[in-house]
Amino acid sequence: QVQLVESGGGLVQAGGSLRLSCAASGVTFSNGAMAWFRQAAGKEREFVAAISRSVDRTYYTDSVSGRFTISRDSAKNTVYLQMNSLKFEDTAVYYCAAVRLSCSGNGCYRQSYYDYWGQGTQVTVSS
Repeated sequence: QVQLVESGGGLVQAGGSLRLSCAASGVTFSNGAMAWFRQAAGKEREFVAAISRSVDRTYYTDSVSGRFTISRDSAKNTVYLQMNSLKFEDTAVYYCAAVRLSCSGNGCYRQSYYDYWGQGTQVTVSS
């Protein structure tokens, strides 16, 4: 059984930092893509960042570029999202997603590309 378990969410003041983790079990994603999406209250789920095994290329949505960093530890089958300079508008439930294939270009941004999803972790940024 494949499981993705997120951790690291919480309450932080604007300008602060959090580090999210997503530990995968049941299948290895060392050659595939892992990503973070988020969903704010009353809004649709949106892409945040992705990392693909293909030369470990990374992708970010414009609103987090320069503030967030996605990384992975293949030995631990874990992906991380370091979030710095957090803003109120970053408040959302953050979801980890994974697929055993690598991704490139627009594919990395699509929710439909990913086969496995975590349950989400709440990030709340106070203004």
